[in-house]
Amino acid sequence: MKTTYHSVHQPRCMVCKKHCKSFESLREHLTGPVARGVCSAIFFQCGCQLCLTLSDSPASLNDHRETCRLSAPTPLGTSELLYIDSHNENHADCRPGAIAMDCEMVGGGSDGSLELCARVCLIDEDENLIFHTYVRPQIPVTNYRYDITGLTEEHLRDGMPLKEVREKILQILYNGESIVKVSLDGGKARLLVGHDLAHDLDCLVMTYPDHMTRDTAKYRPLLKTNFVSHSLKYLTRTYLGYDIQTGTHDPYEDCISVMRLYKRIRGQSHKEEGYRTLTPGDNIGACDWWRSKELDNLTPDELYAISRSDYRCWCLDLKL
Repeated sequence: MKTTYHSVHQPRCMVCKKHCKSFESLREHLTGPVARGVCSAIFFQCGCQLCLTLSDSPASLNDHRETCRLSAPTPLGTSELLYIDSHNENHADCRPGAIAMDCEMVGGGSDGSLELCARVCLIDEDENLIFHTYVRPQIPVTNYRYDITGLTEEHLRDGMPLKEVREKILQILYNGESIVKVSLDGGKARLLVGHDLAHDLDCLVMTYPDHMTRDTAKYRPLLKTNFVSHSLKYLTRTYLGYDIQTGTHDPYEDCISVMRLYKRIRGQSHKEEGYRTLTPGDNIGACDWWRSKELDNLTPDELYAISRSDYRCWCLDLKL
């Protein structure tokens, strides 16, 4: 209990109440080759393969599946030189919410391995497209990666300069809030949702505070059992029930998928963590050696009551 960081936010078997480090661990516990017999049998009858929850009966499970399995979004495609900007710079939204972003890259440099941002897409929580543009490359493109991006020289010839793209994105994210306020507690700025955001931000040559980002490639419960990232394609198929990136990669399709993943995780119902006055600090995973004796005298239930996650659960975003 001193090192596992068990808490109400961890994925947990609804049959035996076992805590798991990730949803992948929970899935193996319920359906894997060495699944626990009783849990596996009950889950087979009333469990949802996507969200890993239990329904009261097989009939209610069928009703649940209709809402849990989502349909794939319609990709934007690349047939038109599409530029969309529905953001009103004179109006700051009083309900900040979250923005999902995805970028598509082409290759620069002598061997085409240098990542260059070529296309950017942003959507809001309601899956409305609020910004989309092609990006004019700063250096010559040596590999358009057509099989993946579907992009050609024509798409990027009249693209928006990278500096303008960066300024526009930051304007949308900051939502009229000051840089100082965003750095401290976010204020009315928007959360940035994405998959491997560090890569996208690096290619855009921009930064955004870590506490204002929600990355499906880094979020602890969505990682593999060895804490390595899954692909967005795998996460979408496994947790949302449809396939993406079956042809060329479409940033609008990826944006919607990553936003749906975020909202599904955020919408989980967790009890509030209880607090018990013990000594300064309430995380038993960070206990000092001098607290060990007192902790050893606590019951498992008392230890669980003061245990804390070593990551921030996204369900807490609804309480901001």
